[in-house]
Amino acid sequence: MRLSDFILKNLEPILQAWEEFARSVDTPMPEMDSRGLRNHAEYILKTVALDMRTSQSAQQQIEKSKGLGPVGYDESAAQSHALTRLMAGFTLDQMVSEYRALRSSVLRLWLTDGYAGEDHQVEDMIRFNEAIDQALIESIATYGKAVETTRKTVLGVLGHDLRTPLGAVTLGTDLLRQTEELGTRGKKIIAQISTSAQTANHMVNDLLDLARCNLGNGIPVHPEDTDLTSVCKSVVDELSTAHPKAQIIFDDEDSVFGKYDPSRMAQVFSNLIGNAVRHGNAKHPIYATLKRDSTTACFCVQNSGDPIPPSALPSLFNPEGRYSKYSKGEPGASSGLGLGLFIASQIVEGHGGTIEVESTLEKGTIFRVNLPDCD
Repeated sequence: MRLSDFILKNLEPILQAWEEFARSVDTPMPEMDSRGLRNHAEYILKTVALDMRTSQSAQQQIEKSKGLGPVGYDESAAQSHALTRLMAGFTLDQMVSEYRALRSSVLRLWLTDGYAGEDHQVEDMIRFNEAIDQALIESIATYGKAVETTRKTVLGVLGHDLRTPLGAVTLGTDLLRQTEELGTRGKKIIAQISTSAQTANHMVNDLLDLARCNLGNGIPVHPEDTDLTSVCKSVVDELSTAHPKAQIIFDDEDSVFGKYDPSRMAQVFSNLIGNAVRHGNAKHPIYATLKRDSTTACFCVQNSGDPIPPSALPSLFNPEGRYSKYSKGEPGASSGLGLGLFIASQIVEGHGGTIEVESTLEKGTIFRVNLPDCD
């Protein structure tokens, strides 16, 4: 019997084997009934059988083996199966294991029914494996896309919803600061709470910016007439107050005016100078300069901390490949770098500029931002 005919005539025992395997998968979700366990298995099997019965040229077979099989416009059973398995709590590995178990059970039942080694039987096995692989590829792609979409949405919602309680904390600390009965110790505690709330708020803003980038919207930039030197000086004053032991030397001899987004550029200055404060050598000053020539405004910040390893530099502004893995316990110039640098790079790019880094033992670490003349 041809394998496609065998599948269609023996759907029930094949589906029973699928159900038994699916039932053995441990998920955090409630147990499913028989219908839920079988899910789209029957439609997947019928699609596989139909594919096997369709004539196929040698070139089509080669394309299929490379994952270039025909793609339909409607959602396939394999794609629908991936979405429902994701909602049911199956991991990607568990879903892939379902296909492996399905492949094994079909071939085992068919070969037990009578395998004579005929040419068409070998061809049937090849066609069957091709069709199963096609369904598997569709399921994996759909599962991965759904996970990524969910992650991006959750990230945006989380960042948005955290703003409200953080706003309440900040407002509460501002009111408590005006209370004279607090005393020195009470005021110190309130100051610590306020600082922590501000730090958390910056993190939330970074999450929202990352969510915008992930969802394809980019970080919004709204240029206006701006005294960029004044913006940078305000950031330096703020960081100097927050880190009194840090020596931040800002060369503000040049006055840089142009069309920039002042709040976004303040983020860039804060992220880059803040990194220099955190990762620089406290015994040496941090140098920040903002200059302008005929075509470009250039901002530089330099610290004398441990250099960033050369292997880390290419992915320093990449949120997925960033070097923040070293922040899990290893000290040095690399710990904690990542999201802030990515956001700074996106803001700079939004202004049509570039950002680069140089890090050596002799010169220390230098971040350089070049912005086009926006006058």
